[in-house]
Amino acid sequence: MTGDAIGSLIPGAVNFRDTGGLPAGDSVTRSGVLYRSGNLAHLEAEGIAALRALGVRRIIDLRADDEVRYAPSRIEGLDVETMRVPLFLGSVTSFFERDTSLTEMYRAMVDDSGDRVVDVVRGLLGDQPVLVHCTVGKDRTGVIVALALAAAGVDDDAVIADYARTEGMLPEWRNRDVVRWLKTMHPEAQHLEELATRSPARVMSELLADLTSRFGSPADYLRASGLGDHELDELRRVLIASS
Repeated sequence: MTGDAIGSLIPGAVNFRDTGGLPAGDSVTRSGVLYRSGNLAHLEAEGIAALRALGVRRIIDLRADDEVRYAPSRIEGLDVETMRVPLFLGSVTSFFERDTSLTEMYRAMVDDSGDRVVDVVRGLLGDQPVLVHCTVGKDRTGVIVALALAAAGVDDDAVIADYARTEGMLPEWRNRDVVRWLKTMHPEAQHLEELATRSPARVMSELLADLTSRFGSPADYLRASGLGDHELDELRRVLIASS
C-alpha cells in the first residue's frame, strides 16, 4: 500500500505515510517498518483502529512538553510504547521570533541535538513498526527520517524527494490559517511561510551536503554523535530489504 493510500486510511492524522519502497542501491526500503506523520491529537476512532491494523508498536514523539500539553495524542486503547524525545533545545516559537530560515534551523538541530537524534535512531532498532512524528511531520520528523534513511543507504535523491513530499501533503486550509495567525505576531518575518508550510528539496539537499562536508556522510554524523557501528548495521538491516 502506498504512503498516500495509508494516509487516507488514518482519519485525523496529517502527513502520514510509510517510508517503504525507496531505492537504496540495488535494494529498497522495507514497507510496514517505519512510518512518519504529524501529531496524533485529532485521531478519530477509525484512525486509532487503522494504526492498530498497521501493527504500530512504538511511537516516537519529537514534540516539546508544551506542544504535548496543548495537543495530547489520542491513542487510547493502542498496545503501543510511546517514546518522548523533544528534539529542539529551544521552543518552536523561538525560531519564528528569530526569523530563522529552514537551513539555519536544521543546522542548529543537528549541531545542538546530536545525542537526541541518536536516541531517536536507536528507538527505530527495537520493535517495529515504528511511527515517528512531531507537530506536522515536516521539520523534526523530516530531518530525523532523512538522516536514518541516508545512514541506512537510501539514495540521496530518494531521501530528498521523501522529505519534499510533505509540502504537498499539508492541507491548504491549515497552511492558510497558520500563516495568517503567525503574521499577526511576526509581521516583519521573512522566513515565516517557509518555516510553517514548506519543505523545499533544496534545503534537504543542503543539509545532506553539509553533513557530508563536515563529517564524511550522514552515517558518520551519527557515529560522531554516539551511534555505534553495530547500531548502524542494525539500522540497515531493519530498514533495507535483503537484495
